[in-house]
Amino acid sequence: MILTPSLRKLALTTHVIFSIGWIGAVLVFLALAATGLTSQEEGLVRAVYLVMDLITWWVIVPLALGGFLTGIISSIGTRWGLFQYYWVVIKLVLTLLSTIVLMIHTQPIGQLSVAAASSAPFGATLQKTQLQMVIASGAALLVLIVLTVLSVYKPRGLTRYGQRKQRKDIETLTIRPAAH
Repeated sequence: MILTPSLRKLALTTHVIFSIGWIGAVLVFLALAATGLTSQEEGLVRAVYLVMDLITWWVIVPLALGGFLTGIISSIGTRWGLFQYYWVVIKLVLTLLSTIVLMIHTQPIGQLSVAAASSAPFGATLQKTQLQMVIASGAALLVLIVLTVLSVYKPRGLTRYGQRKQRKDIETLTIRPAAH
């Protein structure tokens, strides 16, 4: 199914908006995670982890899900297809894995938020989780950059499915002489 030019542009624009938003939100998250790890101001550290929890659920998760879904719609509705080119398949897999890892990381983010909301001292017991947030958000940013590079450069390379589909499309377009 190929989308009309107007719908294709709408799908692509929506996908780009979700993707850029996801990158921006991860950058903010990384800055907050680094601040939470390095700051000596207890009030600031508590505020950082409360905000990180909000950003995760109200910004990053919706952007990740939106990027994933609009990517599928964009690929299905264009000549690229969902499984015809390796770069599209790699983007699909990386986006799916990134979204799954994000959902797994909501648990430690929630733990930091609960600790920040309590009146108990914000001690060294959470330092490993604090460091994990910096590393995870840095890795997420790297993956999102790789996804962006794949989208821009679109390295060639048909999958086996894509090769079969392309041969079938060529055969369909070939005009065969009518038998008399």
